[in-house]
Amino acid sequence: MANALQEQLLKAGLASKQKARDVKTQKRKQKKAKIDDGSADLKQQIAQQKLEQAEKDRALNEKRFAEAEEKGQVRGLITEFTKFAISIPTDAEIKFNFTVNNKILSVYVNEKLQGQLLSGAVGIIRYEDKSYLVPHKLAERVNLLVPEWCGYLWIDTDDNQTEQVTKEDDPYADYAIPDDLMW
Repeated sequence: MANALQEQLLKAGLASKQKARDVKTQKRKQKKAKIDDGSADLKQQIAQQKLEQAEKDRALNEKRFAEAEEKGQVRGLITEFTKFAISIPTDAEIKFNFTVNNKILSVYVNEKLQGQLLSGAVGIIRYEDKSYLVPHKLAERVNLLVPEWCGYLWIDTDDNQTEQVTKEDDPYADYAIPDDLMW
């Protein structure tokens, strides 16, 4: 009975079922749009906090970079990581991906270097469109002074605790992993 007029218009041929559905969805959307659950204010507040935090981080990084540049540490870092960079072999076939400034970049390494990168013994520094493989300690220092240059740095956080949890809860612990499996 609620849609008696609608049924009469459909029977008379003045409206179609598709048009009736469109009108219903339009009314429902308008009704939803009018309801304010406070989420718009919350979203705006969160966006404002993110902008403030990003600005604060940017200012801190600029300040840290300026102080380091004053002391000559940045120039020293550049010469140090160019001097101590591990040379990338020309016959390397394994592609190792990393991100710098939200861009995915890659470098080709051999199995030995891949193992060192994954274990955290080596890090990747990106400076003036060139990638450098450097020892972990040097990559940490670069990350502290100029985090924009640090492309890949393995940070070890309580590995022992997570390893114990995975050993206890691992349902596939009894199954052997094939040697030729590549991810």
